Amino acid sequence: MEGDPKIKFLLDGGDLLKVRSSNWKKTRYYKLQEDCKTMWQESKKTFKSKQTFSLDEIAAVTLGRQSEGLKKYTEEQVEGRCFSIMFKGRRRNLDLIASSEEEARQWVNSLEKLITHMSNLSPQQKTEHWILACLRKADKNKDEKLSQSELKNFLRLINIEVDDDYAEMIFKKCDKSKSGYLSGQEIEHFYDLLTHREEINVIYGTYAKTAGFMTPENLVEFLMKEQREKATLAEAHRIIENHEPDENVKAKKLLSIDGFIMYMHHPEAMLLNSDHQEVYQDMSQPLNHYFISSSHNTYLMEDQLKGPSSTEAYVRALLKGCRCVELDCWDGSDGEPLIYHGFTLTSRILFKDVIKAIKENAFTTSEYPVIISLENHCSVEQQKVMAHHMNSILGSALITAPLEDKMPTDFPSPEELKGKFLIKGKRLNKLEASYRAEVEAELTDVTEEEESNDEDEEKEKEKSKKKKLKLAKELSDMVIYFKSVHFNGFEDAMKNLSFYEMSSFKEGKAVGFSEESANLFVRHNVHKVSRIYPAGSRTNSSNYNPVPLWNAGCQLVALNFQTPCSEMDVNQGRFLINGKSGYVLKPAFMRDIATEFDPITLTRGDWLKHKMLHVMIISAQQLPKLNKKKSSIVDPMVTVEIYGVPADVAKKETHTVENNGFNPSWNESFQFDVYVPDLALVRFMVEDHDSTSDNEFIGQYTLPFNSLKMGYRHVPLLNKNGDRLPSAGLFVHIMVVDAK
Repeated sequence: MEGDPKIKFLLDGGDLLKVRSSNWKKTRYYKLQEDCKTMWQESKKTFKSKQTFSLDEIAAVTLGRQSEGLKKYTEEQVEGRCFSIMFKGRRRNLDLIASSEEEARQWVNSLEKLITHMSNLSPQQKTEHWILACLRKADKNKDEKLSQSELKNFLRLINIEVDDDYAEMIFKKCDKSKSGYLSGQEIEHFYDLLTHREEINVIYGTYAKTAGFMTPENLVEFLMKEQREKATLAEAHRIIENHEPDENVKAKKLLSIDGFIMYMHHPEAMLLNSDHQEVYQDMSQPLNHYFISSSHNTYLMEDQLKGPSSTEAYVRALLKGCRCVELDCWDGSDGEPLIYHGFTLTSRILFKDVIKAIKENAFTTSEYPVIISLENHCSVEQQKVMAHHMNSILGSALITAPLEDKMPTDFPSPEELKGKFLIKGKRLNKLEASYRAEVEAELTDVTEEEESNDEDEEKEKEKSKKKKLKLAKELSDMVIYFKSVHFNGFEDAMKNLSFYEMSSFKEGKAVGFSEESANLFVRHNVHKVSRIYPAGSRTNSSNYNPVPLWNAGCQLVALNFQTPCSEMDVNQGRFLINGKSGYVLKPAFMRDIATEFDPITLTRGDWLKHKMLHVMIISAQQLPKLNKKKSSIVDPMVTVEIYGVPADVAKKETHTVENNGFNPSWNESFQFDVYVPDLALVRFMVEDHDSTSDNEFIGQYTLPFNSLKMGYRHVPLLNKNGDRLPSAGLFVHIMVVDAK
């Protein structure tokens, strides 16, 4: 992108007004650094410069007053001059005002172009980019030469600790000119030594039988024998055409070691089956036949007691593929309903602002339907306001009547509901009543089923009379396919409830059912929908393990999306496939009303497909430093975990490699029994081992067992927020065989 005017604009930089509140608006000079990856800011008062963020941390750049902060702290007349940078994870937005509308557009377009370019770089290009940036940083006196001390400093920057003798040996090996420093080709030689992948060379050498190169025939042999893929010569020619960087080698229809490495890093050759990255499942089944990505108390950015509520939390959840969001609705002043966690100190946001944020971001990641789950504590008057806002903002995308002009007998499919919003909440009567021309009251009493905060409150509620909530007809009529009702047992639900009448269960109750009445729960979820939510005691917004609830067929297993944790990693892994649509089709044995499937007892049936999973953890590349101190180097270890039915749950660990986060090697093999592969997930976790305290999390990757590709595979690593670590990864060998 050298010479690109948009990049030149960012490198030159400019003054922007940074907005934090109505009283805090300060001019800062923003500039892209020479690595084309890092933004710096300079204060006009102190002239102090500091790194503010890396482009890898940006989730989105939006033009106009779209963020909550800009809407709240700026006037409408500056709309065209405003833009926001939204970050991954919990970091607050950067809200900025340019001096003109043209300049604001330039900042947004330039940043978007550079971010797109960076995301399209191959892993090898990202590695080169990163290493060159570290080399620049290590070259203290900026003479484009590396002294021995600068070389050792560079090795620390890239997460390798070496003793002085080893550093001296590498230095002398590369210092061909005997000048006492490395420059030009000597640095290139050092780079080649550094990035040499012996494990890849061995694999390549086994199949590169034509003067040190792979022919299309050699490549087909590798793909079939090692990768267990059905490969053709045409496929091999396509790989060479797409991945061979040397035009002379490509012209001879050969693949060099560099081309082979580039191919092995491409998404089509990595661990996740590339066919599963698109929507590949049948999306014409009834909605309740899918696991649906679901969020609890979506409005919260942090904890459940005093943390901030924000429309940004909805944006982040929706961008992560969440398809069921929750709104706790309370009366506000001036007749405008509010969203917040009742009886706590969490901040408050307007209901209408939340609906607008949902409308604007609902279908960016997935085009499949969004369920708006209402926990309604409002007066009748403000319920009417809620109904008005949803009608006026969501318009024709809001489902307010069954798709067919007759009483439905089953759920519509995700395919039929593309781009639509569905309301989950209370309803005054049965949907069938609408087709019997009954005269309905404007409002009446319904039993209020609130999420209780703890077990004692639950018991008290059962003892006392049911609380009554007045329900406005306008809001009631919007509830079509997800009517919330009290659960009175599996037999009652089967006999007395219509398909669209659903119940919500606190995690403890749901886990109890999944252990003690597992088959009944599975059958219940064949014809009904169940929503599970975290216990009220989880005031820090921690999460429960969603897997036992998926094993029982529960569709809406709601988690606190704002909390980085292993449970959210597993949730992200479950919904990684099927185009990240937020809908994953349940196995056939969980869609059969007569199913005998029980995840606890595992009686014989179609679900039993006993497999042996063989995993070899070979090596890792470019693990990030956790502690930014120069002397701090990670001691990595890898854990492989299986999640699924209880019989499949397992965990195994490698040994620890000391003082090497750049290219540690393990070559350790593990074996796992997997009895119900259709429900199993595999998680790879890398930690920094610490003998005196808890290990520190570095990165992880979770995916469904059935989406594993066999053979030699690179595994991308995600940080604690679920975002890709730019250059880090594992190299593994996978084999799945039928158990004898």
